[in-house]
Amino acid sequence: MSKQSLGKVLVVEDESAMRELLAEQLTKRGFEVKSSEGAEQALRFAAETDFSAILTDLNLKGMNGIELCRKAVQNRPDIPVLVITAFGSLESAIQAIRAGAWDFITKPVEMETLGIAIERAVKHHALREEVKRLRHQADAIAPAHELLGDSEAVRKVQQLIGRVADSDASVLITGESGTGKEVVARALHRLSRRKDGPFIAVNCAAMPEALLESELFGHVKGAFTDAKSDRVGMFKQADGGTLLLDEVGELPLTLQPKLLRALQERKVRPVGGSNEMNFDARIIAATNVDLDERVEEGRFRDDLFYRLNVIQIVLPPLRARGNDVLELAQHFVRKVSERSGKRVRGLTPAVAQKLLEYDWPGNVRELENCIERSVAFTAFDHLQLDDLPEKVRSGPTRSNGGSNPEELTLPLEVVERRHILRVLDAQKGNRTRAAKVLGLDRKTLYRKLERWGMHSNSED
Repeated sequence: MSKQSLGKVLVVEDESAMRELLAEQLTKRGFEVKSSEGAEQALRFAAETDFSAILTDLNLKGMNGIELCRKAVQNRPDIPVLVITAFGSLESAIQAIRAGAWDFITKPVEMETLGIAIERAVKHHALREEVKRLRHQADAIAPAHELLGDSEAVRKVQQLIGRVADSDASVLITGESGTGKEVVARALHRLSRRKDGPFIAVNCAAMPEALLESELFGHVKGAFTDAKSDRVGMFKQADGGTLLLDEVGELPLTLQPKLLRALQERKVRPVGGSNEMNFDARIIAATNVDLDERVEEGRFRDDLFYRLNVIQIVLPPLRARGNDVLELAQHFVRKVSERSGKRVRGLTPAVAQKLLEYDWPGNVRELENCIERSVAFTAFDHLQLDDLPEKVRSGPTRSNGGSNPEELTLPLEVVERRHILRVLDAQKGNRTRAAKVLGLDRKTLYRKLERWGMHSNSED
């Protein structure tokens, strides 16, 4: 396939004039086209070449387009098949969908509509291939503490981690909740000369002030009612390693001077103690709040902020990371499957499309929870749309950042047409009953069918 080609398309049409016209029009749109005059020949071509899509007429000499579609989908389910059906034939459209057709085009064929449909099918095929690639890549993925992703935003973070990991300078990691701040902190520790030392993390928002002070600096026996023995604080526990102060923006204002002094002097004094103790730990702080704003409001000391913010790493939200969501999802599928003992291998293209569309307000943490829940629910070896939480299926979609999801997503019109045809099929073509099942007004259903060039001879 040349660099200019949008994809390889196999055109199956036994009428030479129409076959040549279709090939000419698709070539003009940038596709590489191979033509076949019959179904048997087309199946041979499909076995020899990786096509991005197959376009076939319904009425062929010998094996018809429906049977070709059925066999092509059976042999190569990754290649979308589009069937050209007779104008007004609802029955043939249903047959095509039942045979596994990705979409159908009604006669007379409008070349602009056909071109758009082929482009969508080819992009759908490209997404399937990307999912397959990521599934294989997930098998060789690094341990869970690595920062995964190949987007430009993540590559910049990865490069910065590599440059500053071996320094002892304090690092401030900022980003929305769930973006992976502790993941980055652990990566900094793992890549540093302190990697053989302890990694100690404390959540500054998770405990009351008195308890937090004791956790950080330690206490001596008798310092307060429950202090029945001496306790070594986290600064000392992290000797030779790394101390992560998570949610540092929530640190009580009264504790901030003591933390500042510890950072400046590299010494801590336990609660109730009279002697100071040296410590040797790299300090990493993380927050999802704007510390500059907290400083202006008088809720965070500016001198402590500058002491913590020697090196700043800003983590992008998941919605700004494009296809990273698929790589992360594949990784979580593998991790959860191994832990649960379920044999779930990856995502269906429909699930991948939905993951790309969703806005992920909870970022990577929400994605991991989503995949864990979906793996628990699924009865298949690939996650299905119905396995996803309702809020992901119907929740907010990304409005900015990342790659353009429209280039990788299945259009709503295609999904709608497929669903309506399946319901009509189940109702044996009865439009009144189908409209009731679909929750549509009957006239609305009629208008949709007319717009798609279909009608039914079945009695209502």
